[in-house]
Amino acid sequence: MSLTQVYLGLGSNIERERHLRAGLDALAGLLVDIRCSAVFESQPVGIKSGPFFNLVVSAYTDLALMELDRRLKLIEADNGRYAPDRKGLPLDIDVLLYGELVGNFDGLVLPRAEILKNAFVLWPLSLMAPDRMHPEAGKTMAHLWRDAHIDQVLAPVAFEWQGQQLTPSGLL
Repeated sequence: MSLTQVYLGLGSNIERERHLRAGLDALAGLLVDIRCSAVFESQPVGIKSGPFFNLVVSAYTDLALMELDRRLKLIEADNGRYAPDRKGLPLDIDVLLYGELVGNFDGLVLPRAEILKNAFVLWPLSLMAPDRMHPEAGKTMAHLWRDAHIDQVLAPVAFEWQGQQLTPSGLL
C-alpha cells in the first residue's frame, strides 16, 4: 500500500471549536499520521460572516485524490456544510497539496491557489512544513511566507484536540 502525503486546510465560522474538532476526529478515522498546525482566527475573505478559525493538517492517505475529495465533502456535509438553512460555514476542508500533483483534476486544481493568496493558509503551512517546496512557485513555504504581502490579520488562538494543545504558547 502506497501512501501519499497530503496537506489540508480546515476552516469554520459557526461553532468553530465544535466543528473543527468534529472535522479532525473524522479525518483521524480516514488518514494516517495526522499532524496539525497552530489554529488561527481570521477575518472572512470573500464572504460576509463572522471570524473563522483556520488550521492546516498534514497526513498520509492511500486514497486516490478524487476519492479523498469525495470523502472530505461527506465530512463537510455531516457538519452541516450543505444544509439549506445554514447561516455560515460550519466546516470547510480543502485539499491544498496532494503529493507532488500539479494540474486540474476534474475541477480540483492543485496546488490550491489559496496557498499563495490567504495568510490563514500560508502562515500555518509555513510553520508546519517550512522546507516543503511549493510545486509551482519553486520556493519553500517558509520563503513564500517571509516574502508574502498579504493584507490579512491573523491571531493565533488556544485550541486543544485529543488532549493536545495545537497552538504553541510562544505564538499566543
